[in-house]
Amino acid sequence: MKVALVCDWLTNVGGAEKVLLELHRLYPKAPIYTSKYSKKGIGWFDDAEVRTGWLQVFPVFLRRFLGPLRQRWFSKLDLSGYDLVISVTGAEAKAVKCPNGLHISYCHVPTQYYWQMYDDYVKNPGFGVLNPVVRFFFKLMVEPLRKADFKASQAPDYYVTISEYAKDLISKYYKREAVVIHPPVEVSDFKRGLNMPVEGLSEVTTENEGASPVTTGASDPSPKQAIRTPRRYYITTSRQVNWKRLDLVVEACRELRRELLVVGEGPEHNKLVKLSNGRGNIKFLPVVEKSELAKYLAGAKGYLFPSLEPFGIAPVEALAAGCPVIAYGKGGALDYVKDGKNGLLFEKQTVKALKEAILKFETMKFDREKVSESVENFSVKRFDKEIEDLVREKTE
Repeated sequence: MKVALVCDWLTNVGGAEKVLLELHRLYPKAPIYTSKYSKKGIGWFDDAEVRTGWLQVFPVFLRRFLGPLRQRWFSKLDLSGYDLVISVTGAEAKAVKCPNGLHISYCHVPTQYYWQMYDDYVKNPGFGVLNPVVRFFFKLMVEPLRKADFKASQAPDYYVTISEYAKDLISKYYKREAVVIHPPVEVSDFKRGLNMPVEGLSEVTTENEGASPVTTGASDPSPKQAIRTPRRYYITTSRQVNWKRLDLVVEACRELRRELLVVGEGPEHNKLVKLSNGRGNIKFLPVVEKSELAKYLAGAKGYLFPSLEPFGIAPVEALAAGCPVIAYGKGGALDYVKDGKNGLLFEKQTVKALKEAILKFETMKFDREKVSESVENFSVKRFDKEIEDLVREKTE
């Protein structure tokens, strides 16, 4: 078969990009069509043929303004020469048409800012001083944007999605049925963290002290700067955007005086550092290598996951490393966090609820080997088999 892969954009590292990377490994000769590609933001696809169009001329920071233009570009994209098109999307890439072949959409979730997260987006669009202007125009435009998004959602022949939560949302907003194939997680790589010495963490220099983060290369870390072990700290790893609600994690650990390691980058980073109020118990790191991350996860007391997400690869990585997860009890987390067995669920996205969950968590005991075993079925090998079986079924 002649295969093409499609995604909304390729500008940073995240869960959608991990799915696309595995599909690229399955179909290495398939070109990748996307609206915007930044090699600086993501270096995973140097060996791939990535094709962009006229939207590539726009700066990355304008991406969130370009939804209608992306939808038009994808809907006009000529993919008639392909037998199979697989779109990986949570926005506009599903609009592509494959008139002479089959279009399978691996859809994470309906476009969130039009549908299930509309109220949250209107409350805080994430544009700082421009929020009132963005809010005003978005309210005016949302109905025609929803109609266009719904029309685009009818283009794929089949839908695949990442969790039972996402499946319900696709049914509710797009009136389409979807098959659940959980995203690929490098379970075996993170499981190796179980065998790493907890005391072997690299030096962590806090930004609160005015220095740049250091992720590797510290053979003799200063006691003042190093995370104290064993398992004295909590950890969260995420793109730092407002809807991920990392502010809850920082505030809860600041008020409870719990040690916290925040790994990741994003537009909310400076706000989170400021929110930590210079407390030495809260430390920040940029994205680190997988082996380093596995070590930090294995050395943590627990992983804090306050987001409402359609899945969440990062907390599954934590579980694979034997680190139990404290998660907001809605969304994709329900597919893998089993309350009292490999973690703890809390019911409200508030600082108070998270603080209460942390205190309750500290009275519980978890078998870290069993925590790791609880996510063995989320492996890359399982993902590959289920995707290949689905493609074979739909193309025979």
